[in-house]
Amino acid sequence: MSGSQSRRSGPPCERKIDQRLTTLIAALYPDERRRPGYAKLAQEIRETTGRAISGTYLWELATGKKSNVTLDHLEALAEFFGVPVEYFVNEGVANKVNAQLALASALGDAQVRNLALRANGLSTASLDALLAMVDEVRRLQDLTRIDGQDHAQEDVASGPDPRGPQR
Repeated sequence: MSGSQSRRSGPPCERKIDQRLTTLIAALYPDERRRPGYAKLAQEIRETTGRAISGTYLWELATGKKSNVTLDHLEALAEFFGVPVEYFVNEGVANKVNAQLALASALGDAQVRNLALRANGLSTASLDALLAMVDEVRRLQDLTRIDGQDHAQEDVASGPDPRGPQR
């Protein structure tokens, strides 16, 4: 491949930063009418992460006008959106995160999606602690108990209880 072709197309990860960034923005702000502009989004990123990024630069990345992104900017974006830095450069990680984003988007509530996005990548112990906190808050607000997936998986694995339903 000639030098001009490689500059034009860039490495595969550079060609997908725009897609991955727009996916994250759409997941965090699914209602296009309420989605902040790039200047406001850059301000939110700066306030959340303490890292400098401009609205123009963010727009250039999201539209594919610029694909040569610095590690510092990737780290800021990853921190803000609650994804691993590898999301932007590793196809396998991106596919896994995108599947999680699709599930989170299906939930329909922006704050629930935001929580799910930020919980991605936490240790099992941390996730268990978060689930315990959510369960306690639900109890304090007199909301119905939601049994965890672990119980449902145990029930499926063991089959129906031969004693019948337990009350």
